[in-house]
Amino acid sequence: MRRQQSQRSPATVWRTRRASAATGTWLAVLMLGAVALPALAQDKGSVAAMRAFAIAPGPLTVTLNRFASAAGINLSYDAAQLSGLRSEGLHGSYAVPEGFRVLLAGTGLEAVPMDGGGYAVRRAAVQGERAPATLPEVRVIGKHDSEPPLLAGGQVTQGVRLGLLGNTDNMDAPLNAVGYSAGFIENQQARTVGDVLANDASVRYISQPGGILDAFSIRGFPVGNGNFGEIAFDGIYGVASNYRVSTSYVERVELIKGPTAVLNGMAPSGSVGGGINIVPKRAGAVNVTRFTADYAAASQFGGSVDISRRLGSASQFGIRFNGSYLGGGTALDNQSRRATSGALALDYQGERLRATLDLIDQRERISAPSRLLHIVPGIAVPDAPDGRRNISQPWEQSHIRDGSQLLRAEYDLADDVTWFADAGGGQTHVARLFAITPTIVDAAGDVAVADSNYRFQVARVSADTGVRARFRTGPVSHQLSIVASGYHDKLGRAYKTASTAVLTNLYAPATLPFQDVPAPSSVPTVSKTWLTGVALADTLSVLDRRLQLTLGLRQQRVQSDNFNADGGLASRYDQGAWTTLAGLVVRPWQQVSFYVNRIEGLSKGDIAPASASNAGEVFAPYKSRQYEVGVKLEQGGMRATVSAFQISKPGGELAGSLFAVNGEQRSRGLEFGLYGEPASNVRLLASAALLDATITRDADAGTVGRSVIGAPSLQVNLGAEWDAVWLPGLTLSGALAYTGRQYADQANTQSLPAWTRVDLGARYRTKVAGKDTTLRLYLRNVFDRRYWAAVDSYGGLAIGEPRMLMMSATVGF
Repeated sequence: MRRQQSQRSPATVWRTRRASAATGTWLAVLMLGAVALPALAQDKGSVAAMRAFAIAPGPLTVTLNRFASAAGINLSYDAAQLSGLRSEGLHGSYAVPEGFRVLLAGTGLEAVPMDGGGYAVRRAAVQGERAPATLPEVRVIGKHDSEPPLLAGGQVTQGVRLGLLGNTDNMDAPLNAVGYSAGFIENQQARTVGDVLANDASVRYISQPGGILDAFSIRGFPVGNGNFGEIAFDGIYGVASNYRVSTSYVERVELIKGPTAVLNGMAPSGSVGGGINIVPKRAGAVNVTRFTADYAAASQFGGSVDISRRLGSASQFGIRFNGSYLGGGTALDNQSRRATSGALALDYQGERLRATLDLIDQRERISAPSRLLHIVPGIAVPDAPDGRRNISQPWEQSHIRDGSQLLRAEYDLADDVTWFADAGGGQTHVARLFAITPTIVDAAGDVAVADSNYRFQVARVSADTGVRARFRTGPVSHQLSIVASGYHDKLGRAYKTASTAVLTNLYAPATLPFQDVPAPSSVPTVSKTWLTGVALADTLSVLDRRLQLTLGLRQQRVQSDNFNADGGLASRYDQGAWTTLAGLVVRPWQQVSFYVNRIEGLSKGDIAPASASNAGEVFAPYKSRQYEVGVKLEQGGMRATVSAFQISKPGGELAGSLFAVNGEQRSRGLEFGLYGEPASNVRLLASAALLDATITRDADAGTVGRSVIGAPSLQVNLGAEWDAVWLPGLTLSGALAYTGRQYADQANTQSLPAWTRVDLGARYRTKVAGKDTTLRLYLRNVFDRRYWAAVDSYGGLAIGEPRMLMMSATVGF
């Protein structure tokens, strides 16, 4: 191997880091306090408080129900009086009375406060006319609703889509979930779904700055590895872009914590710690024409457009287009990146029929793409380098192209019975030339690299159909769902690797000559997978939904064929399993919800390798089991959550010469969340997770009791925003992320030290030439801390990102 000597001593480079660590952490806390404390002293508005609403046009009864749920008020009306009336919806920040005026405009109706609280909708009184003393056929609306509106402050939603259970209010969900809004995504200038999920302490974003994919760990379990699209699109697997999902066309990013096999079906790679779903942007009641100019360090420039219209005599047709471009040099040495996306969303909203069509194209080209760094056993993990250092070469490349399509339809067979169906898929093409597994070989930070010329192609198809119904049996209300689903992917892969490795260095990367690794002559199919199943779920409720029991059952069949290089069948897998869900929600008060669940997850079982005495034996899918208990509180524009959980997942391994299911990982944890608007002009987004992820069974007795790779015992995220009272339109924000020590090997002899990062931001809303304009500035890693951010389940280390400035300007026309 050839070696390039380091030009400076790592000890010299990092000698001040530890001395300033405590000071930097305390400064971070003080700066966050400076953002939040002045505003916390202000009085919180009551009835007249402004809240953000995003309610689509539709039948007046539907829009009023959604508004009542979002505002947290009771509402009564005469159902016959509202029959046949429509509303144009509500988008923006309104107090409750103003919101009613917009929703009821042109209907001849008005909303009046009731003595016992809440509002009643009646025919608008003319001068000299007395309002009726009573309302016939009154319907009372609480906080339950089919669509998840925004929580006060507009950063997160009041509910999420739970697959088989449909749209569910968080207070009625028998599990822990959070949905991040489009407004929050835009204000944080999050470029990818990974940037958004990094705000939750239950998630760790295991991706290298300047890398080619987003990967995650949820509750101590990995979520895919970038090969099979573990992110659901509108609740469907197989549609979202494979390696990384742009946020330019995303309305919400939803995180469902815990196994989701019953809710959404088995994820293609079988993740059990949690599920991720994105909801695409759709045309709303208000026409949108917006342009955003973007900048990101070091010389990344670009922009995006967002155009939305509703058409037709009753605004039943909707069209929305989102397009984005960002290109130029990044904050990493030698690296440039060009990313584009285009998304067209069409929809039809009729009285009984609703349909949507999504078409998405996403592309990314990176020169000198960075990779996770592996490390040889027996040496200590060296100090993290400057996040700007990049061992990749300018001639190394990654080209990724994704296309996605999804057609959905639902039809109301009756007032309380809806049939639905969808079909879609995605295609991914990857061409890259870089080192697959760069490996740290000594404490001085020397890294061995060998380039590979790699081709990857995957085609995915997904479809399902089913029925949702609401009915009563005596005092019990039911929400019943039945669904049949199918998923198929075809994976092609080929690569050629350089015959020799060369050395570079973490702290002083070498300039290496071009490695002439020829591209593969073809891309043969290496596997085909089919996931099929049927599922049934019913939520039974009594006492005005104060007691809710959810029961679910899914039968999943997993089939796969694996092929040799010559196209011959190497192995075949065909197994099935049942998974169950049981969840109980108790709401003694409207603002308090207690829940408990037992949920099973599913992942594909192993096939005994050729080295085993039972080579070729096919094992049944692995079932993971979660037990969870928690409480949620919504009061005064705030939501607080506390939950305790345990997840156990079995695994196969060699014990001598026999391959068997001898392994098990168990994750136990406590999670805390705080979201919303605690005071006028203040927004909080905070979470913390205590985690004990342990190997509880293993063929090697010495491994039992060890901590799982890449599972820190403590993770904290704190975020705050304050609307400055001394300059209307100005908002200051701050965020702090803390991650405890993580082990990089199964023996727990190599570890990454704990780290803390601080981000600061500001935005200013004004008018320029009469146009609504928002100027944003966000500075990530304010103190330019150097740290190892995360480690994946295979021991790959991710370097923390360097200090990076992002700016944008959005103009509405």
